[in-house]
Amino acid sequence: MPFTATVLTMFPEAFPGPLGVSLIGTAWRERNLWSLETVDIRAFSEDKRGFLDDTPAGGGPGAVLKADVVARALDSVSGSGRPLLYMSARGRPLTQARVKEWAKADGITVLCGRFEGVDQRVLDARGFEEVAVGDAVLAGGEAAAMVVIEACVRLIPGVLGQAESLTSESFEDGLLEHPQYTRPRTFEGLEIPEVLLSGDHKKVAAWRQSQREETTRARRPDLWAARLAQTTAGHDPAKSQVKSAKLEEK
Repeated sequence: MPFTATVLTMFPEAFPGPLGVSLIGTAWRERNLWSLETVDIRAFSEDKRGFLDDTPAGGGPGAVLKADVVARALDSVSGSGRPLLYMSARGRPLTQARVKEWAKADGITVLCGRFEGVDQRVLDARGFEEVAVGDAVLAGGEAAAMVVIEACVRLIPGVLGQAESLTSESFEDGLLEHPQYTRPRTFEGLEIPEVLLSGDHKKVAAWRQSQREETTRARRPDLWAARLAQTTAGHDPAKSQVKSAKLEEK
């Protein structure tokens, strides 16, 4: 059974969006390596006017999606035991480590909020994990849901053309990825770094590692501090990754 991404949303027409193109889309539509299904939350309103929301308890602007409506929508889908994710600006940050765990399941169910959010009671009662894709507020959870789904799906064996490309990406060993170059050799007066044209694989590897460290130190001091702490404690993520790769080759 392929990995299934189920999305609870008020706007199913927003999907598949970018999930339907390139290698991700081909893996879904043509190779059946994963599947996507949407559930229209609006279909589960029992209000004659079709309302899904109500005013916030305690007062305040906006509206809140009702717990009973969301619960009925969730209870209509299969896949018990899958991670339940609610896209929320106040959620825990999305990380590659969390994505790896979700990708091990047979699928994920993602709830897309709107307005001021979702009644907390249904989130608690059903055991949703609140997930934030960044320190910014979106109009709804659909775009964020696509980010999470793509991050999971690309880890499914066979989805990407070159599986080995996953091992040198950002966050795999606590560092950001090194910069990439390709032809033409000269672009608007800028040259490809000479070391990348040297043919010396050791020098290339050393240059890429130094670039990863420099970029991480400059752009993500939080990741760099965590790496220094691990190194000080006697654990080097980069060496562990190399050792793990060699074991897998055997």
